[in-house]
Amino acid sequence: MSFPIHPALITHVLPGSIASEVGFEAGDRLVAINGQHPRDLIDYQFFCADEVLELEVLDAKGRSHQVEIEKEYDEDLGLEFESALFDGLKQCNNHCPFCFIDQQPPGKRQSLYLKDDDYRLSFLYGSYLTLTNLTQKEWDRIAQMRLSPLYVSVHATEPDVRIRLLKNPRARQILDHLKWFQDNRLQIHAQVVVCPGINDAEHLAQTLLDLAKFHPGEIPAVMSVAVVPVGLTRFRPLEDELVPVTTEKAKEVIAQVQALQTKFRHQFGTTFAWLADEWFLIGRQELPPESHYEDYPQIGNGVGSIRQFLKQFRIAAKQLPAAVSPFRKFTWAVGNAVEQAFQPIVDRLNQVEGLQVTMVALRSEYWGQEITVTGLLTGQDLVQGLGDRDLGDGILLPALMLKHGESCFLDDMTIEEVARQLNTRIYQINDMDELLQTCTASGQS
Repeated sequence: MSFPIHPALITHVLPGSIASEVGFEAGDRLVAINGQHPRDLIDYQFFCADEVLELEVLDAKGRSHQVEIEKEYDEDLGLEFESALFDGLKQCNNHCPFCFIDQQPPGKRQSLYLKDDDYRLSFLYGSYLTLTNLTQKEWDRIAQMRLSPLYVSVHATEPDVRIRLLKNPRARQILDHLKWFQDNRLQIHAQVVVCPGINDAEHLAQTLLDLAKFHPGEIPAVMSVAVVPVGLTRFRPLEDELVPVTTEKAKEVIAQVQALQTKFRHQFGTTFAWLADEWFLIGRQELPPESHYEDYPQIGNGVGSIRQFLKQFRIAAKQLPAAVSPFRKFTWAVGNAVEQAFQPIVDRLNQVEGLQVTMVALRSEYWGQEITVTGLLTGQDLVQGLGDRDLGDGILLPALMLKHGESCFLDDMTIEEVARQLNTRIYQINDMDELLQTCTASGQS
């Protein structure tokens, strides 16, 4: 088996690992494993399963080296790469009017405009793909390597409706594709982005009922479905046919899907199709209880994420001290979509003597949204929304506003720029433990 050679750039070597002991360094490039050229992280992991490896490596100066390694079958080499895709990203060939990539202003960092529709990232990281750009070789590879589950943006099962949404005639094949997964005993998690007037109402019902036909059996082809409201920004093309989800539309969709959920629970013993939290926030309705979300199969789509966060806080809050000293005051910046849901967290934090946390729930002026989830707030939104406030000892900033692994917001502003303009300190909060530790770290009694 051979592929076009795309040497994989090594960016980090884990200390104490096999690769470190052998002498690998950041900047080296992996060319081949036992004579086979890995296309991506999937090939790399598969080829490295052997106990004896012969590696072809290029060092930072371009010199070739042959390295032989003996290891345990499941032992990791300890290499990290620039990208999981050594041969480049497979981009989208659709033209969905609701695509967030096309709803951004020009002139920002190039990575914001990459349209990922790569089955490998779907398998590795749970990103969604449409299946419209796969070649027969790629379908064969998915089957041969058992790349399951994948995460598929369905949106509609009626051919004409899906073509209208994806602007791609290949979109009509979705039911055939689902049958392929069923025949090959492979699985997917599905996503439906609801666009009012296009794939809602009877079309949404048809889509969910069609997907449910692929759930029965020992290995359900469709494991779960997330129903998500379309998100629109002021930068979207003016000629599109999209309209935002209103409070009334959210209530309508909630009622429609909840009726189907009752049917699915009776039929399958599982809810099967879940509503993203945003529906309840937009519709100003109470979120379902924790028990509703089962094992959170669609947490990546924001299905149950608020309940999960509240549960994590409730558990972690048992360790909160009665008091902290010296006095600490923070501003917690969040999207206005979660203001009501997160108020109990603020109330509990403020029960700690010597601690004051003020939640500021912002809408995004940058995106032009009335209701905004926290992850879409930009640096400009923070500067505009917090500029005239007493921010205390600093801002508690949810890390999901930032590009993964970096300090950059969606508008290309950095944490450092925002901190400088607001003349305050910003505490990047990655998880519940960091939130509580930041609030109480100066001392406790």
